[in-house]
Amino acid sequence: MPLTEKLLILAMAAQVLLTLLVLILMGRERVPRVMSGEIAMADIAVDRAAYPLKARLLSNNFDNQFQLPVLFYAAVLLALWAGSVGWLELLLAWAFVILRYAHAAIHITTNRVEQRFVAYTAGLAVLGALWLWLILRLVVLVPGI
Repeated sequence: MPLTEKLLILAMAAQVLLTLLVLILMGRERVPRVMSGEIAMADIAVDRAAYPLKARLLSNNFDNQFQLPVLFYAAVLLALWAGSVGWLELLLAWAFVILRYAHAAIHITTNRVEQRFVAYTAGLAVLGALWLWLILRLVVLVPGI
């Protein structure tokens, strides 16, 4: 397997790791509160309003890891399926993952919406560029794939 493909798989693994880290942090915030009786199960059965702000931020961020990243996973799998992963795909993939980490860090700490929006929008732009490049490469430049 070429180095670029291995590094692309590592980018996908880094995004999965982010999702799992947020899940663990969320569990550490939520489970003890429910187990101690601080929060009644009935109060969280339908929504998250009973949780403190930190737990809600983590929960919202966890949900967010199943939005744009789903399109990222699809792009990575498409690139791997097509073969000949190039350095541009690799650069865009890692840029997206780095921006997702930045977005998550902002979201679960300061939650400064302006900064979070910039990180999110930059990630969206990079993901759009990745998809644009993949379509160009696979459909226009090498249509025989």
